[in-house]
Amino acid sequence: MVPYGLILAGVVINLMVPRGTTVSATYAAAPLAAAALWTLRGTLAVSAVAVAAMSLNAFWWDRLSTNEALIRLTTVVFVALLSLTLNSALRHSVIRLASARQIAEAAQIAVLPTPPGRIGHLSVAVRYEAAYTGARIGGDLYAVQRTPYGIRMVVGDVRGKGLSAVDAVTVVLGAFREAAGREADLAVVAAWIENALRREAEQRARTDQEAEEFVTVVLAEVPAGEPGRLRIVNRGHPPPLLFTADGTVRLLEPESYALPLGLAAPDGEPHAGRTVVPFPPAATLLLYTDGVTEARDSAGVFYDPVARLHGRVFTEPAALLDTLLEDVEAHTDGRTVDDMALLAVTRDPDEPRPGALPSSRADEGFGLRPNP
Repeated sequence: MVPYGLILAGVVINLMVPRGTTVSATYAAAPLAAAALWTLRGTLAVSAVAVAAMSLNAFWWDRLSTNEALIRLTTVVFVALLSLTLNSALRHSVIRLASARQIAEAAQIAVLPTPPGRIGHLSVAVRYEAAYTGARIGGDLYAVQRTPYGIRMVVGDVRGKGLSAVDAVTVVLGAFREAAGREADLAVVAAWIENALRREAEQRARTDQEAEEFVTVVLAEVPAGEPGRLRIVNRGHPPPLLFTADGTVRLLEPESYALPLGLAAPDGEPHAGRTVVPFPPAATLLLYTDGVTEARDSAGVFYDPVARLHGRVFTEPAALLDTLLEDVEAHTDGRTVDDMALLAVTRDPDEPRPGALPSSRADEGFGLRPNP
């Protein structure tokens, strides 16, 4: 009701000041406020009321000279017409933005569906949180797939944002999907993805198109027949976290670090970035992008998931992701500056779960979400 409040304020002010002194600023401000807040019909109604109120004040109450009254009235009419134009332009922009957002969401769902909640002996959950409203296309990605070599997963972050980042995401996930089912060595899968990115960059260079420079990824695998083991290959990405049933949180850092995909030499160290760790029953592996660890509070302190979630017990991956996102929001007071892509898998306890799918079922899933 701000626009009508401005008109009412103008009436009250003009009744309080001596006759012959008309204050027209509040009448002119009312249509502008309506243009920003209301529909075109609402803006038109406020404009009509503002012009009528200005006319009554100028001609009847203050009895201004005809020229002075017309000047003040013309000013309000001009601002009212300007407000209608601004409102129309604003509404068209909102409609275009909503349409673009719907197209982006449809493209994401078609190309990168959400993984199933169960893959073999693992419960699976994913989340994506955009830093800005409407920013639904970017370079954060995730995927999980069942292969002859075990259940494999990847989370990555493409440098940059926009169409070139989306193209890089498509290349990464396409290469992962193909290589994960063919190559026994997880490091070779990473190399396969890197080669695909190089080919894409070379092709773009020939057509004078911009290509993203590098991609950070972490690949993880629960080997077939070895549910109690995790193999990880980290290419310049934030280390995964392992949550155990007793509330312990462990940062799975590699023994030696490797460069992101796209920055390493073709004959680089093949064993860099590797980690092999136990995967106890009821434990949860969390893969995430740097939007989590780079989230800062008002004092500039970075979010530390190990310290903040230590001692918490999560029996389902979805519960972990929901808690983590709520905690990041509390830490930053809702002011995140980067997208967050999260993938968590929880190993079943030793005893069979009621209604669990047989481990022979070949489920698979892929997913992507946006970055800056």
